Amino acid sequence: MEIVKVIEVLATSEKSFDDAAANAVKEAAKSVKNIQSVYIKEMNAKVENDAIASYGVNAKISFVVDSQKS
Repeated sequence: MEIVKVIEVLATSEKSFDDAAANAVKEAAKSVKNIQSVYIKEMNAKVENDAIASYGVNAKISFVVDSQKS
């Protein structure tokens, strides 16, 4: 049996939604291991001067928790 935890990560990018999602995984990987999947819950864009200035995502990242047998 695997135990899976889910964390929510907010990430941004000046390039694209794809890049923002990649940034979410990259940042999460700094503190958790065994990342299995990412689900993009929400996407948004900040507009400045009639153009998109940045892309943002609210990502749910799932990872397997290491379980030790007694």
